[in-house]
Amino acid sequence: MMTRNYVKIALFFLLATVIAGCDGKAKKTEENAIAFDSIQVDKTYHLLMNDSNPNCNLQIKFVYPASYKNGEVLGDIQRIFVTDYFGDDYSALSLQEAVEKYVADYLAAYKDLEQDFKTDLERARTSDQQVGAWYSYYETSSNTVTYNKNDLISFFTILENYTGGAHGAHAVNNHVINLKTGKPVTEQEIFVDEYQDTLAKMLVAKIVEQNKVKSPGDLENIGFFSADEIYPNGNFRIDDEGITYTFNEYEIAAYVVGQTQVFLPYEELQLILRKDSPISQLFEA
Repeated sequence: MMTRNYVKIALFFLLATVIAGCDGKAKKTEENAIAFDSIQVDKTYHLLMNDSNPNCNLQIKFVYPASYKNGEVLGDIQRIFVTDYFGDDYSALSLQEAVEKYVADYLAAYKDLEQDFKTDLERARTSDQQVGAWYSYYETSSNTVTYNKNDLISFFTILENYTGGAHGAHAVNNHVINLKTGKPVTEQEIFVDEYQDTLAKMLVAKIVEQNKVKSPGDLENIGFFSADEIYPNGNFRIDDEGITYTFNEYEIAAYVVGQTQVFLPYEELQLILRKDSPISQLFEA
C-alpha cells in the first residue's frame, strides 16, 4: 500500500514537472496548416533544331504554396514565391503561367544565338576552326522550404547557370515570410535600431572562425575582400535555433571562394533582437 502511494506521488511530481516545463522554458512549435506542391520542367533545345549542334538545357523544380485557409494571404505568398524564382516580370502571372512564360522566354533568348552560330559555322568550315563550347548553355534552379512553423515560412532558391564565359554562376536567395500578414520579414523587423554595425562585427567574427584565420585582416589572404565591406545584406533565413546569412559569389569574396554561409544562434544575437518581432517566439523562453 505504501509503495503504491509512493508511485502515485512520484507520478504526480513528474506530471507537474512536465506541465511546468511546457508553460516555461519550452519554445513554441506548431506546424503551419499550409500545403505545398511543385512544378518541374526539363527542357532541351539544340541550335537550328539539329541534335549535333550545341544545346541549352533548362531544369526547373519550383515548389510553391498550394492551399491555405486565408485565400488573400495565400495569393500574397504565391506572388513572393513567383517573384523570387522567376523575377519581377512574372509577378502578375499565375503559377503555371509564370513557369510557361519563363521557359518560353529562356528558349527564345537562346534561339537569338542562331544567326551568330550560323556565321561561326561558316567561318569554321573555311578556317578549320571549331565552334566555341560557349554555345552550350544551361540553367538549373530549385527552391526548398526549410521552415514551416509558428506562422513563419522560410525558404531559399538556388540558381546555377552558364551563358558563355569562363565559368557558370551560382546564387542562393533566402526568404522569411510572416504567414499572418503574407509579407516578407525584414531585418528591420527582427533587429533593434542601429543594429547594422554590431551585426556586421558578428558576421565577420563567424567568417574568421569558419575559415580558421586569426583576424579579419587575414581574410584578404584567402580571397575575401576587405572585412570592412562585409555587412548585413538581408539575404537570410531562420529556423528554431538561429539565423543563417548567405553571401553569394563576388559579394564579399572572389569567385574561387564561392558562397559564404554564416549561422548565428539566437543566444548570441540577444542584445540586438527585438522582443516584439515576428520571430520573437523562437528565441524567447
